[in-house]
Amino acid sequence: MDHPKRIAALRRELAGVRCPALLVTHPPDVRYLCGFTGSSAALTVTRRSARLFTDGRYIAQAADEVKAAQVQIVGGAPAVSAVQWLAAQPAVQSACFDPTRTTVAELARWKAELPAGLRRKFLAPASAPFVEQLRQLKDEKELAIMKEAALVGCRVFEHILGFLRPGLPEIEVAAELEHEARLLGAEGMSFETIVAAGVRSALPHGRATNAVLPRRGFVTMDFGIILRGYCSDMTRTVFLGSAKPRERRAYAAVLEAQQAAVEAVAAGVSCGEVDEAARSVLRREGLGEAFSHSTGHGVGLEIHEPPRVGSGQKTRLEAGMVVTIEPGVYLAGKFGIRIEDMVAVTRTGREILTPASKVLIEL
Repeated sequence: MDHPKRIAALRRELAGVRCPALLVTHPPDVRYLCGFTGSSAALTVTRRSARLFTDGRYIAQAADEVKAAQVQIVGGAPAVSAVQWLAAQPAVQSACFDPTRTTVAELARWKAELPAGLRRKFLAPASAPFVEQLRQLKDEKELAIMKEAALVGCRVFEHILGFLRPGLPEIEVAAELEHEARLLGAEGMSFETIVAAGVRSALPHGRATNAVLPRRGFVTMDFGIILRGYCSDMTRTVFLGSAKPRERRAYAAVLEAQQAAVEAVAAGVSCGEVDEAARSVLRREGLGEAFSHSTGHGVGLEIHEPPRVGSGQKTRLEAGMVVTIEPGVYLAGKFGIRIEDMVAVTRTGREILTPASKVLIEL
């Protein structure tokens, strides 16, 4: 990864708002800027330097991973040491922090460790989450990893089709799915695996339980893997037994909505327009009220990142963004259906990263 270029891009953002230094404490942001993957770190970025503060557990790891910043090993809390170091720099009159990632308690602790004369004004909230904004646009190396992660997810789905059968507990399906993901190289799962069968498929976030798969009914599986730090995300809904006409119509409506939203993805299109492409199909089919969440979200080093693909969202898609497209319908006490792909925005349109079949599969 080209960490020096990322830090240079961040410096340009900071210069534009006259921020002389930024304190970075959110682990995905730290990783994005300098490559460090440890759990305890703070990164300072000034006009001329980038310095990573971490503790003694990570001496060897930091030396191996960090190429775009100086490493300083500290005995206490890395963020406190980082703040104190910034305050001691003659060229740094103030420092910004990301208020969306900083608790009131953390800020109070940092200020308490500063000289009395600096406690009121030295630390200031940044006007925007600068690193998170940079992370929205993936470079070629990031996209290659995310494509690979998404394809592993597709292979996991293909495997699980041969495993599903009535009477299996949902948690056993989730365990098999996660075991196969590990065998295929996953570092872990992007989030707690969702397996929701029968009437439980009407729960949008129906995490796997001891409930057993029915002899007849929908099974929704929403899962993702982590590969070299990057997340994948996909959902497929299959049917155990033979679906009735109403169930087929509902599935066809969700699939049409999902495909319409995927086709709406393009550079320059607003996230609200993509959401409306899916929502309008479901309204036409009388299922608009059954679609209870946003159409999608950004994904990358975290499973949920900007932009949000939701109603009224003004953010315009740009080449390099990766979003999910995942409309669904949920009929309480009956069934639910969701279909989700990861989609990369390209200069000429879009690329589906999760090409697993979306036709109604009956097992």
